[in-house]
Amino acid sequence: MPEFIQRSLMPASAEDLFAWHARPGAFERLLPPWEHIEIRQPARSLANGDRAELAIRIGPFWQRMVAEHDALDDGIGFRDVQIVGPFANWEHTHRMTPADSSNSASWLEDRIHYNGPFGMIGRTLLNRNIRQSIERTFAYRHRITAADLAAHQTAKEQQGIRAMNILVTGSTGLVGSAVVPFLTTGGHRVVRLVRGTARGPDEVEWHPQEGIIDAAKLEGLDAVVHLAGENIATSRWSTAKKARIRDSRVIGTRVLSEALAKLSRKPRVLVGASAIGFYGERGDNVMTETSHPGSSYLCNVCRDWEAATEPAQAAGIRVVNLRIGVVLTPRGGALEKMLLPFKLCAGGVVGSGQQFWSWIAIDDVVGAIHHAITHDELSGPVNAVSPEPTANRDFTKTLGRVLGRPTVFPMPAFAVRLLLGEMGEELLLASTRVVPNRLQETGYQFRCPMLDGALRHVLGC
Repeated sequence: MPEFIQRSLMPASAEDLFAWHARPGAFERLLPPWEHIEIRQPARSLANGDRAELAIRIGPFWQRMVAEHDALDDGIGFRDVQIVGPFANWEHTHRMTPADSSNSASWLEDRIHYNGPFGMIGRTLLNRNIRQSIERTFAYRHRITAADLAAHQTAKEQQGIRAMNILVTGSTGLVGSAVVPFLTTGGHRVVRLVRGTARGPDEVEWHPQEGIIDAAKLEGLDAVVHLAGENIATSRWSTAKKARIRDSRVIGTRVLSEALAKLSRKPRVLVGASAIGFYGERGDNVMTETSHPGSSYLCNVCRDWEAATEPAQAAGIRVVNLRIGVVLTPRGGALEKMLLPFKLCAGGVVGSGQQFWSWIAIDDVVGAIHHAITHDELSGPVNAVSPEPTANRDFTKTLGRVLGRPTVFPMPAFAVRLLLGEMGEELLLASTRVVPNRLQETGYQFRCPMLDGALRHVLGC
């Protein structure tokens, strides 16, 4: 049976490394964004006999997989064995061993024994591809594990951060679904603010359009991460769509901020999402946090969105308005929409190609949110973008190179306006060159500062 081994040094003790894996959200955090895997039923723990159920997409089909955990008898770690699934055999051992006598670092070893389906013919045809997929996956998993552990350890050592109670809105969205498992695997308790009926003690009900929120359950929070808002890129911007985009941000933010301001035990910090749409079309001019807003529809939405946090700020809560750039992840947003045409060799420059796209990898959005929570010197607007904004022409070339595809089919500006209207004008054709001054001034270290590396990280290329 083929064997795969990945071994990496981790910046935590073996016990802390095991605890990270045992906390809720660990599998979500380790799941590569390019993989099509759904968690149908998470394991309750890593104890003997506990099972996790997944759905794995293989081509056009979804395959059920059930894995059973058991503890290791000869050290710190655990084992997953496939009970039902796409492989003929799958046994995955996770082992954590101290790296030295100080126990401040440890080795993480993933050892997998596997065989593809369909007997000898399947092994001959599929095992090589399976191994390549495993290599990509575990290179990603070890990068994530090391970087997350380092971020949480730095927050403990330099900022004195211990386990916190953190409220998150928009927890199932593009950013929220990455933020929540990062926080929970770091030992923090996450409470979700949800529309509809709350299910359990870790959910709080609200109806922002009606101004209704269960404020009593917000007492005693340490931090709030506010990410909720209507998706701006699902359809053309009709009058009704534009109203929903604005109201979901401005009304929801004000309802939440007013509720937080009235608490007897207020959170220390509110990190609220905003966007670089605040600046609008600015050509080659470099935008910092002190730059004035533009005058387009999105500019006005972002300005009012940030202003809606005023009640929290007036009540003494530290408020950070994260102006988030183009988020790079194949799970959603602009990159997801670009992948299929680029993979089909139909990608190309949008408009003139000279407009700047200020982007940020999804893991740096998560990192910026964590940095904003843990750094008391941060308040007000903070640009959450990479240090290297990129012209669309260069972005196109880089994505084509990473995917190994030509980029010879441009999308002229008139076609963007015809197909997407005002949305295309503001999201694709506007040039917004933004730099992350406040993040860099307060010591944030980007995981993916350069575009080529960011794309390879999120796409597994």
